[in-house]
Amino acid sequence: MKVVLLGATGMVGGAALLECLDDDRVTGVLSISRRPCGMRHPKLAEALSDDLFHLEAARPALSDADACFFCLGVSAVGMTEAAYTRVTHDLTLSVARDLLAAGARPVFCYVSGAGTDSTASGRSMWARVKGRTENDLLALPFRAAYMLRPAFIQPLRGVRSKTPLYRGFYAALAPLSSVLPRLLPGLATTSVALGRALIRLAAEGYPRPIVESRDINRLGSEERRVA
Repeated sequence: MKVVLLGATGMVGGAALLECLDDDRVTGVLSISRRPCGMRHPKLAEALSDDLFHLEAARPALSDADACFFCLGVSAVGMTEAAYTRVTHDLTLSVARDLLAAGARPVFCYVSGAGTDSTASGRSMWARVKGRTENDLLALPFRAAYMLRPAFIQPLRGVRSKTPLYRGFYAALAPLSSVLPRLLPGLATTSVALGRALIRLAAEGYPRPIVESRDINRLGSEERRVA
């Protein structure tokens, strides 16, 4: 299957890219980003754009997408609701509609977050915005759509967060990285499990559109299929 990937320069997207390149179910990856991801691979193609709200030029390359892994995300700390809505909800929906306009009906996998508010009306700003984003994606005519809600994600295989505060937090918990997902499967996962779960959702589907950390660990437990 051909995967369109948003967020390959970040921790989650970088993890998804590594797993896609190693898995023989994935025949090609189109990374859409503002800057190069820094990797070269026969499966990997990149489409660079300064404005991800306008992907008209990339539509021909999107038309045969089997899956889209949307792994872009920013922290809401210090942001107004309007600004956070633009880079979270509006951008995600813009990319989703570009895919549909290109003629693709892929499986759309959106990496959201634990605690997302499906009512989109609670007190937490980020949770409201994420909830509205999930709801609007699920209303679009994709072949299937899955909203992944990881809690703590331990980075593995060299991927790292771009946020200094998060990097310090991950470094402090590194000694527990091998046991946290087993001890707290509902609260912790790894970047490897998340990447594998994305591929398995696209390849096999899942009975529920909302995929929590426990589901991610279950889906990501299989060995990747190496070409």
